[in-house]
Amino acid sequence: MQRRIKMKERYFFLSAFSLPFHFHLVLSFVILLIYLVSVFGNLILIGLVYAVSHLHTAMYYFLCNLSAQDIVYVSATLPKLLSVIVSDDTRIVFPECITQMFFFSFCAGAECVLLTFMSYDRYVAICAPLNYATIMNPNFCVVLCSIVWLIAFCNSFTNTMLVSNLLFCYSHNISSFYCDLKIMIDLSTSDTARMQTILSIECTLLGVIPFMLILASYLCILTTIVKIKSSTGRSKAFSSCSSHFTILMLFYGPSLSSYLIPQSENSQKVNKMLSLMYTALVPMLNPLVYSLRNKDVLKAANLWVKRYLKH
Repeated sequence: MQRRIKMKERYFFLSAFSLPFHFHLVLSFVILLIYLVSVFGNLILIGLVYAVSHLHTAMYYFLCNLSAQDIVYVSATLPKLLSVIVSDDTRIVFPECITQMFFFSFCAGAECVLLTFMSYDRYVAICAPLNYATIMNPNFCVVLCSIVWLIAFCNSFTNTMLVSNLLFCYSHNISSFYCDLKIMIDLSTSDTARMQTILSIECTLLGVIPFMLILASYLCILTTIVKIKSSTGRSKAFSSCSSHFTILMLFYGPSLSSYLIPQSENSQKVNKMLSLMYTALVPMLNPLVYSLRNKDVLKAANLWVKRYLKH
């Protein structure tokens, strides 16, 4: 009980970006802009899908879930980063750190599984178009999305409970702008061998396996597209997958790179930039990529604007 009271009062110190003072205002403005565009962009996309009936399909149902997850993603990290940059106070209390870690881990796990199901949706749409409506029916989509949130919650809750019971006696300097699970485990003075094993299993189940399934889906999709004789048909098939594939590369590229780069002083700076990409830029780009590169969404946006102007 005594240790738990101390942990609640204990501070950790986030390592934000080391920049000259006159750059702080510019960086804070950029972070604020990214946050606002991410939140409002994803809310608008959710609103469009809800309001326009021809977007009531499996693809856009998954997209709404991705947008909701992205809003939580940026809200878990960017407000605190903005506070650190503006106030120059890098302290974060243990309960706040654990809460941030829970939501970040929750969103990361949800995105990995959700992107996998979205690639399966594209696989069915391209490789079995005649059975698409039957296979990707509303009930099945609800089940898949429920699985996404259940897996993400169970995984994140387990990690949070394990970390909350670790001892942190020496270094409290977190070499990131948010409370990262891997860094928290490395900082602990407890025996973390079991947690390291759990983390490795988690990375395999929620990182490597989904990535391999996504690659397998797109390999089948590419094989099917090549067999299409009509150039118009091939172009349409590529177009329906390009937005999802773009987001996949933006998310998996930086996130996998941050784990593969050997740890050093220089790599910590690189990892911060990579982390900023998949925690801030990807949620901001998701609604832009899916709207600007999608004729259905643009058509829905025009329809929604016309309805608004009439009223």
